[in-house]
Formats: sequence, structure tokens, C-alpha cells
Amino acid sequence: MHPGDHRNGPKRKVRSQAGGVRIADSIAARRVRTVLTKLVGDGTVTARSDGTVHALSPIAMAAAEGEAIRSWIVSEGAGCTIEIGLGYGISALSACEGLLTVAGPAARHVVIDPNQSTGFASCGLQVLEEAGVSGLVEHYAEESQIVLPRLLADGRRFDLAVVDGNHRFDAVFVDLYYLGRLLGPGRIVFLDDWQLPGVARAAGFFEANLGWTIAEVSSAHDHHHWAVLRTSAKPDTRPFDYFVDF
Repeated sequence: MHPGDHRNGPKRKVRSQAGGVRIADSIAARRVRTVLTKLVGDGTVTARSDGTVHALSPIAMAAAEGEAIRSWIVSEGAGCTIEIGLGYGISALSACEGLLTVAGPAARHVVIDPNQSTGFASCGLQVLEEAGVSGLVEHYAEESQIVLPRLLADGRRFDLAVVDGNHRFDAVFVDLYYLGRLLGPGRIVFLDDWQLPGVARAAGFFEANLGWTIAEVSSAHDHHHWAVLRTSAKPDTRPFDYFVDF
């Protein structure tokens, strides 16, 4: 199932010059691709902060999953995205490559990861810097249940979300609840580790009660399963006591 088959409504047009992406943006996207390809090819990243060597597997997303994120960002015309869980930066690099294709230097990518320095030796932020996209990225070193309501109160809005943080049911539920409000109608949530019961179960509430739909699901053979959800395009008119078991 191709991401472009699920586009909903008018989207941003990719800014172009002489029929293609602007030259500067294309060069920036290629730099991101170069860093991403080397990172995946090596299978490890060495932290500048302390010299430790970190294996990407099994924590980091596979290259195919990152490519799916990039493709969805491009097909949705997303220029401002949000990600929960930076880790080693595979998904963030993929997102930035897509964002540069769509919106160029005006793009913004918010990442929320309280464990970047303690669990990953800041490798995720390091590879973003190496790829030249630190200026596009806004990092919050706090838990998502603290940051998301603050962003909502500040009136922030996003075009697409990637969720790969705390995988317990309650944490995923809270993330999806706030992201639904931050994204608005008919937007995409890319949800990692779909194979975990708590993740799929949390998403089930939003399908049954809020009319979210599944736009794509990864192959069952993938190490990290993932699903793409689309928020409902209809206004929320549920009565105060509405509930559908999920």
C-alpha cells in the first residue's frame, strides 16, 4: 500500500525550480541521505561525548521504516513534524530528508527524548548535527506527557507525528491523545512497534471512539512492526458519556 494512495485534501506543493526541488534544498537532502546511509551501513555510531560505540540494532528503526516515514512526509506535504523518541536518530534523519524535500529550510521537526544524554550518549543529536539539520530540529529533553500539553497550550500545530517513545499502554495512550489535538483533522501518526500489545491496544481506542483509520501496516516480517494511522477528518461531536469498547 503506497502512502500516496491515502492523501486527504489539499496538500502543500513541493517548492521547485526548473521543474525540480530547489537546488539548495536538494543538496541539503543529499547530505542527510549520505549520513543516514553511512550510519545504517556501519550499524554502529561512535559518541563524540564519551567515545563509546553503540550498536544500532535492535533499538534503532530499520532503513525501510525510515524510508516509509520519509515517503509519508513527502506524500502528505508535511512541513512541520513532531517525533517522540529520538534514539540514534534514524527516524529523525529520515523525517528531515522528507521535510527538506517538501519545505526546505523553513521546515521544522520537534523531537521529544528525555533519555538522549543518559541512554544514547547524545548520538541522535550528534548525527543530526553531522547531517547539517540541527537548525531544523527543536529538542525537548523531557517526558512527552509533560511537553505535549505545553505545546498544545502554546498553540503549536503539526502536520505529521512519529511515535516511538515509552511503549507501555498508558504512555502511548497519552501520546496519541495529545497528538490528535496537536495534529488536527485528517493527519498522519506513524506508530512504531505495532507488534507490542500495549501499542496496538492504545491505538484501538482512537479507532473505535474517534474514527481514526489505519492507512498502512508494515510487513509481519519486519523486526519493528509499524502502523500508519490517520486522525478523523470529522469534528468530534460525541456526547459526554460516549464510549465504544475496544
